[in-house]
Amino acid sequence: MTEIQESYIVRIPRGVRLREDKQRGGWVLLAPERVFQLDGIAQAVIGHVDGERRVGEIVDRLCEAYQAPRERIAEDVIAMFAGLVEKRVLEVA
Repeated sequence: MTEIQESYIVRIPRGVRLREDKQRGGWVLLAPERVFQLDGIAQAVIGHVDGERRVGEIVDRLCEAYQAPRERIAEDVIAMFAGLVEKRVLEVA
């Protein structure tokens, strides 16, 4: 599995788009010949990915917004980012 550190910056790579799926409701990541349906949690996390914020900053913002334990959010966000990097719909900047 790809290792993601809190000091890393992640971004949506060229060729991948975050789009609202109005027919089904919700958001998707569109990649060449692939579609990743995002649930509400994934959408909230990906919404903070701007190619400038560090993973730790994204975790901090989510902790503030959802009043959840930082360790739990960090673990979940890092695991999600690692999986999406492996699938090539996110990249480390």
